Amino acid sequence: MNPFDLADIGAYRRWREAKLDGYPQRLEQLLVQVRDPLDLSPGENDAILRLCRKTNMAVYASTLESDPDKEIVRALGRRFGLERLDDNLGADADAITSLKVQSDALHQGYIPYTDRPIAWHTDGYYNSPERQIHGLLLHCVHPAAEGGENELLDHEIAYILLRDDDPEHIRALMHPDAMAIPANVVDGQEIRPRRSGPVFCLRPDGRLHMRYTARTRSIEWRDDARTRAAVACLEGILKQPSPWHFLARLEAGQGLVSNNVLHTRSRFTDGATPRLVYRARYYDRIRGT
Repeated sequence: MNPFDLADIGAYRRWREAKLDGYPQRLEQLLVQVRDPLDLSPGENDAILRLCRKTNMAVYASTLESDPDKEIVRALGRRFGLERLDDNLGADADAITSLKVQSDALHQGYIPYTDRPIAWHTDGYYNSPERQIHGLLLHCVHPAAEGGENELLDHEIAYILLRDDDPEHIRALMHPDAMAIPANVVDGQEIRPRRSGPVFCLRPDGRLHMRYTARTRSIEWRDDARTRAAVACLEGILKQPSPWHFLARLEAGQGLVSNNVLHTRSRFTDGATPRLVYRARYYDRIRGT
């Protein structure tokens, strides 16, 4: 019984029905008020976990406001079984990334460290298979003066919309060479080798994982008609508003706990206090989801 097996139509229909039954359709339904993210109450913990089981994400709002303590991120991660941090290029020494406008040599040229918009993606789509990002946590210390919103879409909803349109889209996007990321070469030195892999795949525990970017540069899609049709369909799904698309502007003390769902970031303008969002990427998936 595998809902992600294209031959097991019955299992897919049962899973799909359960997934969509009572699925939130307003951002407010994803929001959990918490007193102190460093010390969640059992009720707060259960509310976040319940949402993550249903939607692969939850947005929390705390009373801590502009507290720069990174222990907030570490404590929340541990609470939900997120332990193994991805020490990616550009991260701070503790492997948690400070997302803010930075123009130093290390961060220059990478869009997350600018005020520019970021198109639909899942984090770490360029990572090797053994370093795929399954958990993602964002925590806002200071919001931008204007902009900086995140659009969110559960990757399992994207799967459903694609499969309902044509199951062959799923077959194409599960191909081991569906999407390749060229090598990252800086000043003649290879920082990261070329990486090729599927868009959708199954974890050892049977859960669905997605790696994707809507970037049009530095992306190599498998050159066949089925892949082109699948990518075009997915692009249309992401661009078309639906009850399952959520738009969130994280304010100070708010954050996102997720299983690395699809997300964007809009262009922003800094005020007197620059925008600062902590980002933690994990090789783990939220425990119990």
